[in-house]
Amino acid sequence: MKKPWIYGLLLVLMAQQLRAEDTSEKDTGSWYLQTSVYTKHYSDDPDHNNNQDLIGLEREQASGWLFGGATFRNSFSQRSFYAYAGKRYESADYPVYFKLSGGLLQGYSGKSKDKIPLNHFGVAPVIIPSLGAHYGPLAAELVLLGFNAVMVTTGVRF
Repeated sequence: MKKPWIYGLLLVLMAQQLRAEDTSEKDTGSWYLQTSVYTKHYSDDPDHNNNQDLIGLEREQASGWLFGGATFRNSFSQRSFYAYAGKRYESADYPVYFKLSGGLLQGYSGKSKDKIPLNHFGVAPVIIPSLGAHYGPLAAELVLLGFNAVMVTTGVRF
């Protein structure tokens, strides 16, 4: 692997979570494991990959704050990594939520290096909004990938 720094960042975030648990903070947060099930690019480019093979793991605090990481194949079939933090806003009346995450995206290189803004040194900052619905531990999200694509993910909380 060329960029192991993402794993280091995830380890630091997880260590902070463990430290918070060690100080007896009572948080009924959960883990969320997710995968992509559908992707649609807004432009019909034959080079676009609509099968992202996403796998992501996220820690959600009871307060709505979250952090996590995901790996996927980007629009140009390159293995990419996303390390992020964000906030989930749960509806009080319905089993739906809005989630906003921001972090660092690595993996766009070569001819596709300039396909995402601010991709300096192979790493770009990104902000990703999503709308989700859940039924018990199962959830599905509609993820907006900038002005380029929309993705549907599904996952389970534990």
